Amino acid sequence: MEIPEAIETIQERIQKACARSGRKAEDVRLMGVSKFHEPPAIEAAWKAGIRLFGESRVQEAASKFPGFKAGHPETELHMIGSLQRNKAKIVTGLFDAVESVDRDELIAELGRLTGGQKNPTINPLMILLEYHTAEDSKSGYPDVDSLFRAAEAALGFPGLVLRGLMTMAPLTRDEAAIRASFRAMVSAQGALAARFPAVDWSCLSMGMSGDFEIAIEEGSTLVRIGTAIFNP
Repeated sequence: MEIPEAIETIQERIQKACARSGRKAEDVRLMGVSKFHEPPAIEAAWKAGIRLFGESRVQEAASKFPGFKAGHPETELHMIGSLQRNKAKIVTGLFDAVESVDRDELIAELGRLTGGQKNPTINPLMILLEYHTAEDSKSGYPDVDSLFRAAEAALGFPGLVLRGLMTMAPLTRDEAAIRASFRAMVSAQGALAARFPAVDWSCLSMGMSGDFEIAIEEGSTLVRIGTAIFNP
């Protein structure tokens, strides 16, 4: 299946999943996960309507996206993979958001690089806190209390803007286990919104090529689709 046709099919599936759950399709953003794919494929996805891309390898993104973003200024780029502190400087100069914020040390480093605690940056960095909701995933905050502490830490840096949560469901065909993962994320979102009502927690990044329809039914507002768009 060609990229434009694949994107059209995914958008139709998003619309149907939203209809089943009484939601509006425009409330769910579609990310094209472009890791391992070259600029021509990214260009094809852009021409088919994708404006949000996700990358998980810093050096790879740095080789592809500076020129692409310069020629396509509406492009939004999110970091979705594990981020080492020594790569954080590259990320703050290239990415618009980091979804995989999984530890307080990373918050401190991103906060320092985006202006520290006194001098807010002109262009703040959006961050999502990664929540560990499945045993398959080794990264992410392990419980709601640790998310509370992470949010407190992030709020101390004016160059960081909290926007919500990210998670990965277990790699299984057990639909009940997948739904439980996503429901845990929605529950955490509610707890954080109650504790920090001034923060916009609206972004729930959950759902990939194999489970995005379930994620939408459970409340996802951003689905991360790679294989179903670009092929393996």
